[in-house]
Amino acid sequence: MTNTIRFGAIAMLFCSTAWAADTTPLDVKPGQWETTLATETAGQLPIPQELLDKMSPEQRARMEQAMKARAGKGPTSRTSKSCVRKEQLDKPFNPGEERKSCKMTVVTSSRTKQEIHMDCADESGKQTGVFRVEAADPENVKGAVQMTMSNGGRTMNVNSNFSAKWLGPVCTENGK
Repeated sequence: MTNTIRFGAIAMLFCSTAWAADTTPLDVKPGQWETTLATETAGQLPIPQELLDKMSPEQRARMEQAMKARAGKGPTSRTSKSCVRKEQLDKPFNPGEERKSCKMTVVTSSRTKQEIHMDCADESGKQTGVFRVEAADPENVKGAVQMTMSNGGRTMNVNSNFSAKWLGPVCTENGK
């Protein structure tokens, strides 16, 4: 589940502009970027019933308690650095083999704004989402991700907002 959220947040930042051949790349600079991501979740973790059935009652209770505790805290915020290369801005984003079941629909595509809808359905359940990103200028980007994930009669909503600023043309080790 965390990978799905991370996939959405990272992909949204810069690569969403290239999810389809008919998109226009955002007008942003390559190099080191710092991103602050605030995420809030609501609902039940969409774990397949088969996996829940394998858990002991104690394991299941601990997991449910941890989810309730996290939801009660409100949004969580995280700041990280990443390296965005020119090639990533110029060529289509490939979410990989594990996301072949996803359909991406470009709603808006310009040098300053992107909106992409995502629909996925596979053995891990169903995920739908809307990714929005706006480049205020080549050094400042903001956006939002709304995702709904469901499986086994359980549904979780994930809402994230992010802002990113360009730090410079040279990437550091921790920005990879």
